[in-house]
Amino acid sequence: MGKPTGFLEFERAVAPYRDPVVRLGDWDEFLVAAPVEDLVRQGARCMDCGVPFCHTGGLLGNMASGCPINNLIPEWNDLVYNDRWREALDRLHRTNNFPEFTGRVCPAPCEGSCVLGIIESPVTIKNIEQTIVDRGFSEGWISPRPPADRTGHRVAVVGSGPAGLACADQLNIAGHNVSVFERSDRVGGLLMYGIPNMKLEKTVVQRRVDLLADSGVEFRVEVEIGKDISAIQLQQEFDAIVLCLGATRPRDLPIPGRELRGVHFAMEFLGGNTKRLLDSEHGDGAFIDARDKNVIVIGGGDTGNDCIGTAIRQGCKSLVNFEIVPRPPEERAENNPWPQWPKIHRTDYGHIEAEAMFGEDPRQFCIETTQFLGDDKNQLTSLMTCEVDWDRPVENGPPFSRVEGSQRQWEADLVFLAMGFLGPEQLVAEQLSLETDARSNVRAEFDEYQTSVEGVFAAGDCRRGQSLVVWAINEGRGAARECDRFLMGDTRLP
Repeated sequence: MGKPTGFLEFERAVAPYRDPVVRLGDWDEFLVAAPVEDLVRQGARCMDCGVPFCHTGGLLGNMASGCPINNLIPEWNDLVYNDRWREALDRLHRTNNFPEFTGRVCPAPCEGSCVLGIIESPVTIKNIEQTIVDRGFSEGWISPRPPADRTGHRVAVVGSGPAGLACADQLNIAGHNVSVFERSDRVGGLLMYGIPNMKLEKTVVQRRVDLLADSGVEFRVEVEIGKDISAIQLQQEFDAIVLCLGATRPRDLPIPGRELRGVHFAMEFLGGNTKRLLDSEHGDGAFIDARDKNVIVIGGGDTGNDCIGTAIRQGCKSLVNFEIVPRPPEERAENNPWPQWPKIHRTDYGHIEAEAMFGEDPRQFCIETTQFLGDDKNQLTSLMTCEVDWDRPVENGPPFSRVEGSQRQWEADLVFLAMGFLGPEQLVAEQLSLETDARSNVRAEFDEYQTSVEGVFAAGDCRRGQSLVVWAINEGRGAARECDRFLMGDTRLP
């Protein structure tokens, strides 16, 4: 591919972030566009590896391996190296409806499965992907795609996150009349209100939404299915329904003091902050404000990191991040072999910003929160923790034990719970009498997406549980294919 000896000649390089001290003064994207010549060299590093694992998305040992939407990565790396950017964009769009989203927020399991990564640093795939699509927009290569003919079938897509948008795009390409229902005031779901602006600018999301609307997709905002319109009524008015509800029930921490004011779910904080940024640039004050507050984020992952970056930009006084799990190793462990996603210690943008602001990484590992404490006004003032030992599990109990004498009290004015999600809200499933699995997800087989009720499909996090944006796109595309097959008897959708 590209230059046969490129991986021997060029070192891995990634697009830089803006200086943390500078970017903390605004809500703009933190990533700096890499020079084209740098990306051409990175494309040259793509090996003629014979069996490219980067695009063979799947699960190995329940761990992600390769790109879930099977992006034709070696092909567009080669095209970029040969300065054929328009063709690279066409290849990219064959498998990915929204590379401007995944190029910004995907953790890049493709890079974790790069064959070059066995012995060297992997190819810089994610930056190349983003640059291809951004150049496509800047050059005017991306435009609305209304279908030449309509089938006359009407499909309702419930939810406008990445699964819902991908499903709507594909069904519209097939010629169906698609209506997307979103209970919020803006289209995008997780992309709009779940991911902060500095990580994914909302103009990027709205640009794609406008393209879909101009292509013929109907968007109906501030309409909650199950409340504003019953699911049964929707079933009567449309020929098929695709549920892309997300997994929006957050995991709680039911310990003493949970009812105190100042303890919030992460999405309350993140969503409210972004909405007020877009509505009034924070002028109306109707959001959870961390200014001059001692903030503790419980839980790691992307959501916890986003809480860190948001709280620092708001001007918090101090910030600590608790993770109950041990600190990951610097390199792959023996039980985490290539081509699985490498479970190693990573420092994300929020951690870098916290260190720039407060002088140290905010993460504390092997910490369990045991109690929230407050004053006589029911306001949070502090919390209690203890250390945990994962090498000493409790018999018939948790996989760890508490370390005797490790109790500690931490001052806290705000606590954000970022411990993941339990599954979708159940109202729509109950109204349609849908079967659910043991985790409360809508029951529908992967790659089939048909629920227990004929003509009702499910995709994304409401079917598979909390997952990546790229998996949501995969499932939205797959559900569109099966919905099209249901309506037409056959399908040409991939």
